[in-house]
Amino acid sequence: MITVKEIAQICKVSPSTVSNILNGRTNMSEETRQRVLNTIQEIGYQPNFFAQSMRKQNSRIISIITEDLNQFGMAPIVEAAMAYCDDHEYRTILMNLRMYDKWSDTWFDDEEKLKKVLDPVVREALSIRVDGLLYVAGHCRVIGSLPEDLSIPAVMAYGLSRNERYPSVIIDDEKGSYDIMKYVIAKGHRKIGLIGGVEENLHTRSRLLGYQKALFEENILYNPFWVRYGDWTRQSGYRETEYLLNEGVTAVFCMNDPMAAGVYDYLYEKKLTVGKDISVVGYDNRELSGYMTPGLTTSQIQLREIGIRAAEILVGSLEEKAGVPDSGIVKIPCRLIERGSVGGT
Repeated sequence: MITVKEIAQICKVSPSTVSNILNGRTNMSEETRQRVLNTIQEIGYQPNFFAQSMRKQNSRIISIITEDLNQFGMAPIVEAAMAYCDDHEYRTILMNLRMYDKWSDTWFDDEEKLKKVLDPVVREALSIRVDGLLYVAGHCRVIGSLPEDLSIPAVMAYGLSRNERYPSVIIDDEKGSYDIMKYVIAKGHRKIGLIGGVEENLHTRSRLLGYQKALFEENILYNPFWVRYGDWTRQSGYRETEYLLNEGVTAVFCMNDPMAAGVYDYLYEKKLTVGKDISVVGYDNRELSGYMTPGLTTSQIQLREIGIRAAEILVGSLEEKAGVPDSGIVKIPCRLIERGSVGGT
């Protein structure tokens, strides 16, 4: 197997110059850099980063562990985190636990089941001497499965770490819900029904607080009979709509876009027009929301920002830079996406 020294001899440069080019440094002429890169490509050289890490005090490798890449929102978070690490000259190793694929949603509250899968993956990451660990939760909840005695920095994205040593980066669900409610109220609505997700879910609880806070500030009495709970599916949005319309609401706030699509389905069946007869807003800004008729006004979760901020905190801790609030929790704001599903009263 060819070595860095042999590449240097072929290119008539020093081994340190080849090493600098392999590590992304640019303190040499473009002609030299390109000549070395062309030679590396021609001979098919593959650097052994793990061997390099054994010789150094740090490897500049970060392990990204995701609970399940098939879960909503995981891919943008992971891709953004990887891009940030790459921009700051850290390599990444992606480890996908595939929890949902193995156990559907029965593992969300089963710490022992998660630890059984996670512990050997963490040990593997430590064995190859990664500098840090970024854990991407497949579902926002309080998580205590990361080992309490990790010898490297760790950050949790899209979930709340039970261990205060590990900062958490999450959606600011309460503020996102509050903002979209203030928008609906500003359109003249005061009878606003709510279709939440699973009742004990953290997203549901935080978004309910935002809903209640907006009502309180506008002197609108909170009516618990206008709050219904679905299970995040389109079918559950459809199912709860009839009850809310019988309660006399003029607008419906759904805690995700698929449930809002279910409201659209029901209204279409009853020959009611969204934005005229009944106003509807969603949450997440999933792809379908822009193709609904009329387009769905919703709150966009800044998934890429979660990944970027989590990676920024982790890299910052490795380079001894500050940037985490005392609470250890960073909340990423949502963005209101206004379309045509809300009319005035």
